[in-house]
Amino acid sequence: MGYTCAGGSGAALKRIFDTKKRAESKRNAMVGDIAIARQLYDLSPQGWEVIKAITRDYDVPLGVVGRCRIDHPLLRTMDEETIEASTKDGTLVMLLNAGPFHAQISRLSLNEGHPIFGSSANLSLGGTKFRVEDIEPEIKAIADIIIDHGLRKYHFYRQSSTLLNVETFEVVRHGSNFEIIADICRRRFGVTLVEPAAL
Repeated sequence: MGYTCAGGSGAALKRIFDTKKRAESKRNAMVGDIAIARQLYDLSPQGWEVIKAITRDYDVPLGVVGRCRIDHPLLRTMDEETIEASTKDGTLVMLLNAGPFHAQISRLSLNEGHPIFGSSANLSLGGTKFRVEDIEPEIKAIADIIIDHGLRKYHFYRQSSTLLNVETFEVVRHGSNFEIIADICRRRFGVTLVEPAAL
């Protein structure tokens, strides 16, 4: 996982989307933790077990895809256009267990009732950035603040986070830690993950 360009308003997310030149089909991902997940997701017991196994038992970050409560107050703070740009067919993507800074931002987000969404800090198809100095000037120019944490922990994967539908085990995106996540799913849940077809 690399650097993220995130915002907490429809205007900010539209500016990010337009600057990145993202395809209309792409969705924002939510910055979150297990407390936010518990409030927003509507999952089966097994869905929660998948999250627990990957993010807590094995301490691996995961982009969770699952059914969400669109009518939850935290999401209703956003306008309809932003909700549509951040959900798909009633599902929401939320990055969990992405480190202490991410955890603090998530805690503040929930405490303040202010959702934060975003995507990787790069122009579309420009590749995930693992150092601030590698982020394109166009992306830096729209940022109100840039936080430089140096070279990111999972830089050697050269990929964003793996996105997994924790109910269907559909791999929405093959990303960092995929082999570990696949091994957990196979051993703990008897499921062999199928990588998405290359576009």
